Amino acid sequence: MPPRSYQLLLLLLLLLLVELACVAVAARSEGEEHAACAAANRTDAARLRADRLTVILTGYSERRLPLLRAIAGAYAEHPLVLAVVLLWCNPSTPDRLLLRGRGGIGFPPRVAVRRAASASLNSRFLPRPSDVRTAAVAVVDDDVLPDAAALSFAFATWQQHQRPAAGPGPLVGFFPRSHHLDLARGRWAYTAAQPGRYSMVLTKLMLLGTDLLRTYSCSPELAAARAVVDRERNCEDILMNFVAAEASGAGPVLVEAGGVRDWGDPRNDAGAGGGRGGVRDVGLSATGGLGHWEKRGRCITVFHRLLGRMPLRYSYGKVVEATTGEQGLCSKGGRLVRCDHE
Repeated sequence: MPPRSYQLLLLLLLLLLVELACVAVAARSEGEEHAACAAANRTDAARLRADRLTVILTGYSERRLPLLRAIAGAYAEHPLVLAVVLLWCNPSTPDRLLLRGRGGIGFPPRVAVRRAASASLNSRFLPRPSDVRTAAVAVVDDDVLPDAAALSFAFATWQQHQRPAAGPGPLVGFFPRSHHLDLARGRWAYTAAQPGRYSMVLTKLMLLGTDLLRTYSCSPELAAARAVVDRERNCEDILMNFVAAEASGAGPVLVEAGGVRDWGDPRNDAGAGGGRGGVRDVGLSATGGLGHWEKRGRCITVFHRLLGRMPLRYSYGKVVEATTGEQGLCSKGGRLVRCDHE
């Protein structure tokens, strides 16, 4: 066989293997989704506790496991947190490494470790009736930790914005983003929070009603949008902002209180343990550069097209007086300061 034909055959075989792997992942994801939605349909919402909070942590990178154990333990000690669920989305991680670690130090007893059936980012919004017994959940990344006062204030804000007779309340978060119509390109763009307004909050730290998990994961109308999340390996938080805005008819609520340590922010200096090869560089936004923002703009455009409407709503204020910029704390020059502090 000529070398060129041999190379072409290898390429075709590689593409076939990739396609088969994608089909297998999709099948596992759909099976997990079906089981979760069936269980959620049997949940009595009236029995969910409104005075406590469930934290759902999502992890994938084995390099972040030591940090993740410390973060999970801190959440578990908070008096308002009823349960902490660690959703581990890396199927190749051995149980001995995940559960016990290289030093034999595992997760605290109040942290439930659950393996996702696939690496789908949609998994972080699956309804989990056996683990979630509260009316509110905090969906958080594995490199962000609010102090006790910040989490308490965010939860109180979420409670104040609930309207039992009018459906779910808005999302509550600390990290704002926005969208705007790029007229020159004929598409939506994803941006940092614009001066005075924002339309999304990130899952770096997002509080939402448990019922929104079922809407996101189980609505047939959102199946094509969830497939976009799987294909892009991105944008699940944007889709949840779509879902919440549609359900509440309102934009998200930005809060500021206490401090929020953000190890994943690229503005950490090298001494933060987050330089090259550190925990900072394994996140989607840290590794994607400008392409990450472009991809998320495309997601907004595609979600709009698939749904046939634009539910995102702008919000124009914060619950408390706040400084400009985000509230994450970064390490700079050996000190913890706000990440946007020069």
